[in-house]
This record gives sequence, structure tokens and C-alpha cells, in this order.
Amino acid sequence: MKVGTDIIQISRIEKLVKRYGIKFKQRYLSKQEIAMARRLETLAGLWAAKEAISKALGCGIGAQLSFHDISIAKDHKGAPYFKLNKEAQKVFKIKSSSISISHDGGFAIAIAVIDFKKVI
Repeated sequence: MKVGTDIIQISRIEKLVKRYGIKFKQRYLSKQEIAMARRLETLAGLWAAKEAISKALGCGIGAQLSFHDISIAKDHKGAPYFKLNKEAQKVFKIKSSSISISHDGGFAIAIAVIDFKKVI
């Protein structure tokens, strides 16, 4: 089992949205995630969540895993969860996972916990 966490200033996301607009959002979010993220706090939370997930996977965002390999949604109760695309699923072999996203005081934070399938 691995844990990843990330924290980001919401004002940093605000500056990037003002400077790059929709192109910034498209850089790290799917169309569904963009539709879900109507507030800056949510945008920052999604950024932090994807970073936390990548850290729990042990690789960070880069050559092995991109922002678009991870998709975040909410269940019927509003709790966030994530899925990896098929290629990333083959590489990382996740058994179970959980994410938590929160924001307060100008910051957004996310924690990801991932349990991996045992490889025989």
C-alpha cells in the first residue's frame, strides 16, 4: 500500500487560468472534469489529486504517467474516486484505491491511498 499527497495554492491555479484560460484546463483535465470543475477551488483540488495519485503510484507526472492517464469523478454521494486509462492500468495493477480532496485558507490538498495487486 502506498500513500501520496499534494497541496497547492488556489491563487496559483487562478493565475494560470487567467493567463491561459481553457488551454490550461485542457492540459490536465478531461472534458468531463472541466465540466465538473466550475470553481477555482475544485480546479486546484483536481490538480492536487492527480499529483497525489501519481506520487502514490511512485512515478509522479512525467514520462510514465500523464495527467490524462488519470480521470477523476464523483460517486452518487459526491465522494471523489479515480480511474486510470487501460494502458496505465496494465502498468500499475491497482487492487483498490481512495482519494480525499479538500480546500481551505487559500489551499487545496489531496491524499491518495493505493493498494496494489500482488504479482506472483
